[in-house]
Amino acid sequence: MDRIDRFDRFDEASQTPAPPVTFTGRKTLVAAAVAVVLIAGALLIRPARGGDDARPPGPSERAAAAVGMGAPAAAVDLAALVADREKWVAAHPDDEASWAVLGAAYVEQARRSADSGWFPKAEKALKRSLEARPAEKGNLDAMTGMGALANARRDFGTGKKWGELVRAQAPKRWAAYPVLVDAYTGLGDYKAAQRAMEELMELRPGLAAYVRASQVYRDRGWREDAAMSMEHAAGAAKAPAEKAYALFRLGELSWERGDPSEALRQYEGSLRTDPAQAEALGGRARALAALGRTGEAVRDYRLALGRTPLPQLARELGELLESLGREQEARVPYDMLGALAARDNTNGVDDDVVLGLYEADHGDPAAAVRRLSEEWLRHKSMPVADALGWALHKAGEDEAALEYAKKATEPGLRSAEFAYHRAMIERGLGDEAATRRHLEEAMRTNPHFSPLRAPLAKEALAAIGQPPPGGPEHLQPTAPWVAPELPKAAKPKPAAPPAEPKPKPSAPTAPGTSGASGA
Repeated sequence: MDRIDRFDRFDEASQTPAPPVTFTGRKTLVAAAVAVVLIAGALLIRPARGGDDARPPGPSERAAAAVGMGAPAAAVDLAALVADREKWVAAHPDDEASWAVLGAAYVEQARRSADSGWFPKAEKALKRSLEARPAEKGNLDAMTGMGALANARRDFGTGKKWGELVRAQAPKRWAAYPVLVDAYTGLGDYKAAQRAMEELMELRPGLAAYVRASQVYRDRGWREDAAMSMEHAAGAAKAPAEKAYALFRLGELSWERGDPSEALRQYEGSLRTDPAQAEALGGRARALAALGRTGEAVRDYRLALGRTPLPQLARELGELLESLGREQEARVPYDMLGALAARDNTNGVDDDVVLGLYEADHGDPAAAVRRLSEEWLRHKSMPVADALGWALHKAGEDEAALEYAKKATEPGLRSAEFAYHRAMIERGLGDEAATRRHLEEAMRTNPHFSPLRAPLAKEALAAIGQPPPGGPEHLQPTAPWVAPELPKAAKPKPAAPPAEPKPKPSAPTAPGTSGASGA
């Protein structure tokens, strides 16, 4: 009974409401102070992370991300990044990572502006990073930047050395492989370039990988694969500057396959996406000239040269003006080409291919041969082989020229300019059949490849004409064909009947016995 009473008292107590809790002023202050201490302790234990900030990245952060990914950066963002890192390294001169970022930003600034004056600054910043942390201690960012700088200067041998050094220390570091693809391509080692591209695609498929894949496929002559890869690059773009660059490269591919209308559409799309994409402005000028809108083309060339003064654009404008009969005006961009090449040479940039082609067509072919022969010793690529072959042709050495023309056209790149150069060399050697074949190839590939040389190619093809009907003379029969008398087939002999089997002889009997046995 005592146990039951105790349980009853527990039930009554559980049903009795608890007295209300009241806080005095002192208790309230103590509770608030405890809460503040707990919150502060939690913040000390778990500090704020970058992902907690909902604000979008600033201009310098966007440019740093793009440069780190090997992607084009917007001009405004790039300027902000340069200013930010310059200020930082002035106060922190031993920060090797910031020096490497600043050097890479200078390289991208040179690419965007076509001002080679940024290259010495980039070299100084990257070397400062390597002083703070040498290559032997794994300064991979600075080493990768040095490789990219060498490739931008078209010193592909040095670019290869830096890229391979990074790969040896960190084989899985994807940033080394774009450097290697560009370096191997510039050196003419197209198989190595393809292998490096495939490794890049395995390690990090994205904008940089798709751009290099397109480049490798183009050099192999796989135009559809090149275009598809560049479309993938446009799809992988995360910023307007990246998208604009991919559209510009799609325009270049369309131009090379002889479709100026499609090329114009891509160039204009690039300019709408990023009006500062001056390379697309030069491409649009080229497409407009092919479509007969020469006034607009001259305007765009001049605008492009004002924004990105490239020697190649100066050569194209000069040849366009010359094709229009405006030789006096053409002297201005031609003189600009020489001045730009001299500036680039001072800053360590190799412009020997474009200079050699200009000298072969408009200057001293012998000087072009000397210049391009030295370039061939450094870079055995298809563009160098084509330029050297053309310079030798202009200097009257067609037999030697043909060997280099074959090196330019046989690996697979489908270039109307290369095919035209080879055709003219073969014409100089008196090989009309080969001349006709390569002139037709040039016209099929891109009938608008040059405002000066495309009309000459059409005239040469018309002058050669078509081959005579019936094939070459030494293959034509001297008399009408008569069916020969074939020997008649002999009648088959009848098969001999099978021989009858001979009867077996009976066994001999013993004397005194008869054939029947007795009982």
